Amino acid sequence: MIVIGSVIGSGIFVKPATMAAQLRSPVLLLGIWTLAGLLTLAGALTNAEIAGMIASTGGQYVFFRRIYNDFVGYLYGWSVFAVIQTGSIAGIAYVFAEYCGYFIELPRLAPQWEQHSVSLLGGAITIAPFEQLGVKLLTVACILVLTFVNVVGVVAGGLLQNVLTTAKLAAIAAIACAAFAFSDGSGGSLTATTWSFGLHQLGDPWALLRPLGLALAGAFWAYDGWNNITYVAGELREPRRTIPRSLLLGTAAVVLVYTVINVAYLYVLPIDAMARSELVAADALERVLGHVGAALVSALVVVSTFGTVNGTTLASARVSFAMARDGLFWRGLGHISPRFHTPARALVVQGLWASALVFSGTFNQLTDMLIFVSWIFYALGALGVFILRRREPDAARPYRVWGYPWVPAAFTLFAVGYVALTLRENPRDSLFGLLLVATGLPGYVYWRRGGTAASVEA
Repeated sequence: MIVIGSVIGSGIFVKPATMAAQLRSPVLLLGIWTLAGLLTLAGALTNAEIAGMIASTGGQYVFFRRIYNDFVGYLYGWSVFAVIQTGSIAGIAYVFAEYCGYFIELPRLAPQWEQHSVSLLGGAITIAPFEQLGVKLLTVACILVLTFVNVVGVVAGGLLQNVLTTAKLAAIAAIACAAFAFSDGSGGSLTATTWSFGLHQLGDPWALLRPLGLALAGAFWAYDGWNNITYVAGELREPRRTIPRSLLLGTAAVVLVYTVINVAYLYVLPIDAMARSELVAADALERVLGHVGAALVSALVVVSTFGTVNGTTLASARVSFAMARDGLFWRGLGHISPRFHTPARALVVQGLWASALVFSGTFNQLTDMLIFVSWIFYALGALGVFILRRREPDAARPYRVWGYPWVPAAFTLFAVGYVALTLRENPRDSLFGLLLVATGLPGYVYWRRGGTAASVEA
């Protein structure tokens, strides 16, 4: 449930419309979702081998320390804290608050206040803290409430996660069934296309790749979060068996769910109507059930995003907790609450920083910068399979990646290409993400000088 609950959040209800506008072809749209799903599954297959070998709380942070060195492990752990997971928490909670606005009117400031901004790096990065202030305050409230739930205990957070994941899967199934059973849609909309390139674009490969790359980026945001279960490995029963199985089955289930729901969207909405939609799930269900359908799907997004924020909060604080225990972060974050038996301080600090990030930008800004940074480390993680196979050929591997060496090699090459494309097409948010990562470099020097970093168990 952690894998499914951490992945299915806001993306599947927001990104299909944007991707439809970029591709203008239902065949290409379904193809991109399928390709992104297969690549995500390749990442899960690759990650599962290392997760089975190194089943410790902290996930990829622990992996990178063993594969590379303390510096790479620290840099990943700091990135998780500074941008990857806290940015994810902030971004998804932001969508939660936006869709709550369907049911309640959220306050806004006067335009002159909302337009007030702060510029960094000579104007390369702009922050508008007062824009959509009511949405942002509700976002912070969501983050802090779920932080408290997870401080109270893993059982409480895990139970809530299971309930919300079950609810969102049931609701997605209901949307798909309603689209196929009660609409006057046609299978013809699954093949109609308005997508084309002029001959003048053939000499510019970027003109051909750009819409495909941008659409793929949207799909990857929707699939992101599949590796969250590795962060809590030390708290699971038989993690060497549980984690690989959960990664594979959970990711495969999400790919199936996303394929079905996109086919349902296209069955009801022609590709052009889908491209014009601001909320494709609501528009699709409104065609089937009227305004009641739009309200139902808005409630679904609220439940779905609330559950995803909970799952991400539950897992992510374990990274800073593990770093603190290893002497590579503030020692206080390695404290276990004697009352609740949870990493309470790590959870609280994570929640406060995620709340601060809420005021740094919009949903798209947050997701763009965190996805860029995430894929740098996805590439390093996949490369680690080759390194460990050569360095530790006799180490116990409860699971060996299927299709080795082709599957991890393909995933590594794609990850590198994706990072390069994102840096070219969206330098502002990419640089903002790298700036947040770079702020951790002085901390590494400080904690290393203390000479307290613990060794990684073989």
